[in-house]
Amino acid sequence: MRLDPDRLEELFMRLGHCAAEDVVSRALQELSARLGQLDGLHRRGETGGMRKCARSMGAIAEQLGMPALARVARDVAACSEGDDAVALVATLARLHRVGEVSLARIWDLPAG
Repeated sequence: MRLDPDRLEELFMRLGHCAAEDVVSRALQELSARLGQLDGLHRRGETGGMRKCARSMGAIAEQLGMPALARVARDVAACSEGDDAVALVATLARLHRVGEVSLARIWDLPAG
């Protein structure tokens, strides 16, 4: 997974180190929570909720410089609009894989 460090650098320059660290930390926690929410929404067949949750994940990931995660989240949102249950399950599984790797990579970035 490729991260876009320019996005993070821009965020840190705009907000300052402490505020940016706080924003990034909260955004990562939100991404992690939404991965879990998507599973519950899927189990309950709430495709509208899945679409909304996946779209917001994509927007957050884009802001943090996580293009792969943003792209797969948008794919999940698109699949939730269709009738292909197999594609939705496969894309949701891919979102989990990409999400885990992306979150680990961004947590492992050196501070400052």
